[in-house]
Amino acid sequence: MRIFLNNRGFIITLTFLLITIFISLAYSKGRDALFLETFANLDDWEPLYFPKTERHSSYTIESNHSKTYLKAESSASASGIVSKTLFNVYEYPKATWRWKVENIYEKADPTSKTGDDYPIRIYIMFKYDPEKAEFLESLKYNTAKLIYGKYPPHNSLAYIWANRECKEKVITSMFTEKSKMIPLQMGDNNLNSWQMQDLNIIEDYKMAFGTEPPPIAGIGIMNDSDDTGEKSVSYLDFIEVYR
Repeated sequence: MRIFLNNRGFIITLTFLLITIFISLAYSKGRDALFLETFANLDDWEPLYFPKTERHSSYTIESNHSKTYLKAESSASASGIVSKTLFNVYEYPKATWRWKVENIYEKADPTSKTGDDYPIRIYIMFKYDPEKAEFLESLKYNTAKLIYGKYPPHNSLAYIWANRECKEKVITSMFTEKSKMIPLQMGDNNLNSWQMQDLNIIEDYKMAFGTEPPPIAGIGIMNDSDDTGEKSVSYLDFIEVYR
């Protein structure tokens, strides 16, 4: 019996390893990737907190045999994590990831500040360039730097898992016109099921803002529920930026 269990455990582990290798090769085949984040740890990420938000969401690494995932949890909370890696969107304009959520929010509503919560959203955040800023914009960003310790993004794309069908391809954030949200998953049809997403950052930026994007960008991840007061759990398998 011990030998059988040991062999069974070995077979399960080997199966997961082969699946992981196969997926990695399939995703990266024919690509020139800048990076492939598989969430073995969070060494290359830093927390993002918001003023006046006391409860923070949780971001941890969860393992299943040899496979690791990012687990994001919120309970009437909000915070995010931001990658330390910046990249040029004209050199690496494409991104792909695999995500999963356990539940959506009943009270979520992208047209209301009280409903601006999502179990997961992936941000492409475009770097602010003080040398290209006009006077009034420069004053605004310098004030923000005094509060946050760094410049906020020039603007951002937020890819969201919405709680219902959205007719709009692009939704402007109720908090700032500098953040445009793009629903990739909507409703509860794909709950608890891994979903692949592939996108072109430059094309999405043009669709959202009507102009060419700034060149330098970074990635952020957030699970928030501070506005609705609800809770959720979501997962990320990997994120890849490539061309």
